[in-house]
Amino acid sequence: MAALLAGCAGQRPIEGPVRLGQIAAVNGPRVRADKVIEDSRCPVDTQCVWAGRLVVRVTVLGGGWSRQLDLTLGNPANVTDGSLTLVTATPPKRSGGRRDGPLPYRFTFQFQGGL
Repeated sequence: MAALLAGCAGQRPIEGPVRLGQIAAVNGPRVRADKVIEDSRCPVDTQCVWAGRLVVRVTVLGGGWSRQLDLTLGNPANVTDGSLTLVTATPPKRSGGRRDGPLPYRFTFQFQGGL
């Protein structure tokens, strides 16, 4: 765990959308987007019966502690004395997939509470 925190110490938190591996400043803890666990969102250019969901594994970093959790887009999760929400993810999913590699995701998080 100490090695994980030491590796994060050199990164400056970003205020705004972050890519995988970057750390976001969210009005309290810092949040690193580690991995997309699931992206079953309905493509924007199709009509679906089920909207699907996006789940991102994150590491939440506080003063001397860290916690890994999976966030589902739009659903708040309890973290310390507040809640953390993955509020936006771009780009929207499109039908047909991409042939030139994984999507260049960007994530925005929001923390409400009193850290």
